[in-house]
Amino acid sequence: MSINFRCITALLFSSLLIFSCKPKEPTDLEGMRKLMTKKKKELSTLQKSVDDLQEKITALEPVREVKKVLVSIDTVSSVEFKQYSNVQATVVPDDFVNASSETGGRIIKRYANEGDYVTRGQLLATVDMQTLEKQLDELATSYSLATTIYDRQKRLWDQNIGSELQFLEAKTKKESLEKTKATLESQLVKKNIYAPISGVVDQEFLQEGEMSAPGVPILRILNTRKVKIVADLPENFLGSVKKNDKVSVFFPALDKTIESRIIMMGRTIDPTNRTFKIEVQANNSKGDLKPNLLAEVNLNNYTNANAITVSSELIQEDVNGAKFLYTVGKDSNGNTIAQKQLVETGESYENNIEVNSGLKLGDIIIVEGARSVSSGNIIVTETK
Repeated sequence: MSINFRCITALLFSSLLIFSCKPKEPTDLEGMRKLMTKKKKELSTLQKSVDDLQEKITALEPVREVKKVLVSIDTVSSVEFKQYSNVQATVVPDDFVNASSETGGRIIKRYANEGDYVTRGQLLATVDMQTLEKQLDELATSYSLATTIYDRQKRLWDQNIGSELQFLEAKTKKESLEKTKATLESQLVKKNIYAPISGVVDQEFLQEGEMSAPGVPILRILNTRKVKIVADLPENFLGSVKKNDKVSVFFPALDKTIESRIIMMGRTIDPTNRTFKIEVQANNSKGDLKPNLLAEVNLNNYTNANAITVSSELIQEDVNGAKFLYTVGKDSNGNTIAQKQLVETGESYENNIEVNSGLKLGDIIIVEGARSVSSGNIIVTETK
């Protein structure tokens, strides 16, 4: 190798000597053209000599082993790709009512307090209806007298004694008092407020001694065994979420997840935040889902039944921002090499991403070692 190098050096030195002893260059056009033609021939001869020497040097040099990169590969296939989104939700009681008085009055006794469990029909409170009770007592005396008079007039009438008018007057008065008595008694029954459903007293509105008006709540009762999960979804979910879709609901405070379905979708969009409401069914037989408990609804908002997906870690970007990954190919010598393949990506979820173009079924991609190769590197493959 050193001999060849000395030969090249000597050749170049000789050339320099020749050029240094060259005659004076012509100044006319024709002379310069002839000189240029001559020098081109000399340059061509010199380049040929250099190339010949380089071939001899290459032939004499020891063959260097090309370093191969070990990678693992996988074959592209189609799979069902699903994307999920988490939205915040709240547990809401599905069955709650207010217990109130039908007639109103001062609350003289309350039999249930906040946090108590009550059953349907249980007495919750009593309101003061003393005026009505006095009216009923007075009416009882009048009714007793009217009944006595009617009974006597009837006996006389049955014996054809007395006038028919006296008998009818006694009968009418007795029946009128009966109706009035029945009305007062039905009103008096309303002094008691009963639980309309079974559940837990969630809130107290009025205390003993306060006045209650007709229809004004005294207590609020929640049926804690019947709840629902309510969430607000962005309006762009309208095309991908439907009633009866399966969802999973996670309760961070309980570290608990349940599987359920969407039972209701809102019919309007909230103009302030561009969302619509959904309700998810929940079974609360154990009573651990408390009203206003925070939850996370995980729902499927995108599905592609025949998608080509790869790990997000395989997608790289070049200096121009184009996305690419490496596939397996062959060079002109039959070596297995890494090839740069430009791709266009779509939706992603967790560690997977859709490849919309650039790959086809059956292509072989480099999986492990993809960050260690460059386009054209000779590789040694192993199937993942």
